[in-house]
Amino acid sequence: MVKKVSILIVDDEESVRDSLYNWFIEDGYRVECAENAKTALTILQSDNFDIVLADIKMPGMDGLEMLRRIKSLRKDSIVIVMTAFATVDTAVQALKDGAYDYVTKPFDPDDLSHLIRNASRQIALAEENEILKDRVVSLENVDDIIGNSVSMQMVFHEIESVANSNASVIITGESGTGKELVAKAIHANSPRRFFPMVSVHCGALTESLLESELFGHEKGAFTGAVYNRKGRFEMADSGTIFLDEIATISPKMQVELLRVLETKSFVRVGGNKEISSDFRVICATNRDLKGLVDKGLFREDLFYRLNVVNIHVPPLRERTEDIPLLVDYFIRKYCISMNKAPMTIDPSALKRMDDYNFPGNIRELENMIERAIVVGNGKKITVKDLPLWKETVNPTFESLDDLGKKHIYQILNKYSWNISASAKALKLDRVTLYNKIKKYGLKPPK
Repeated sequence: MVKKVSILIVDDEESVRDSLYNWFIEDGYRVECAENAKTALTILQSDNFDIVLADIKMPGMDGLEMLRRIKSLRKDSIVIVMTAFATVDTAVQALKDGAYDYVTKPFDPDDLSHLIRNASRQIALAEENEILKDRVVSLENVDDIIGNSVSMQMVFHEIESVANSNASVIITGESGTGKELVAKAIHANSPRRFFPMVSVHCGALTESLLESELFGHEKGAFTGAVYNRKGRFEMADSGTIFLDEIATISPKMQVELLRVLETKSFVRVGGNKEISSDFRVICATNRDLKGLVDKGLFREDLFYRLNVVNIHVPPLRERTEDIPLLVDYFIRKYCISMNKAPMTIDPSALKRMDDYNFPGNIRELENMIERAIVVGNGKKITVKDLPLWKETVNPTFESLDDLGKKHIYQILNKYSWNISASAKALKLDRVTLYNKIKKYGLKPPK
């Protein structure tokens, strides 16, 4: 064998683990064992294995659930499931979920060795094609965070700094700036990435529905509760729970959430059994939480429990230098998804976008590009393809860019060119204000 193929054996029976370990070591493979699915997923956080051989019937998380989690994170993983309880339904379900093959106990060593050799050949073929696969355009990267601006580089640095910790994070920023993408990036770069990231949009649920969603419920807890249901905190065990629009939760839910964060345990609605879950919490809001605390609308103790780290995602109007990158990205994305020939954007259209305030931020920009590609007839997006400038523009009016320049200059003069005070008044960070001064060529009056 040119490359020593690695195998992870997952089985709760020690005798099975020992037998398989000895067989594969003799065949020249690198082998490790785990006694349950949770231990196996922890091992996979720090080490790659070419093949995972997993029992289906195990205490806690079973082999099928472990298979689904592995495949959701690494689609090309080779997982072979094994069991003494063979049924056609189980076999079909395992293959549907992405298993390479399915074997039953007791094993024939020769048959199992042959199966592993076939899987090893598939690994070798995949490695030979790795360069070609890297060149294939993938639509799975649509959630990438785009930005070369100074403010976005700061966001990337903060993501990298906080990802490896278990600290709670609040992500702030206007609607459409990409707060959920930042949360996903934190999770994807954390040690918890092999476990679920569970999202809850708090603003979309009433208090009672949010309680059931977060904590789960027992059968008969309320009308319509016809079966037991796990809550999101329970689903996020060993992973991350993302609470979007956290500022909208009621005072009662604030109390319950604080208790869960402090104890990492809860009771399902209608139940009496204490359930523990090891989760990391990331929140997002487009509102001023500290201001809500000062007004008595949000609990101060909950705010400080959540706000261990704060990451602010800047609005698009404060990082206009990223607009050409984002436009190019969305053009490529939607040309591919709509099976259209590659398109470009006219410089005049790009200039008009640079002047626009984008109240809907990146979500609005993406929607604009998608629409332009749908309605556009040529190979180039022009101003007439954009939905934002249908109104008649009075040429005697100043452009938004001119108005912005004048406003910033007035504020700078008002605060005697004190950058910190001016940035605070303009609700900008110092770096963004410096960039605006440089862009507009502003200078203090003599």
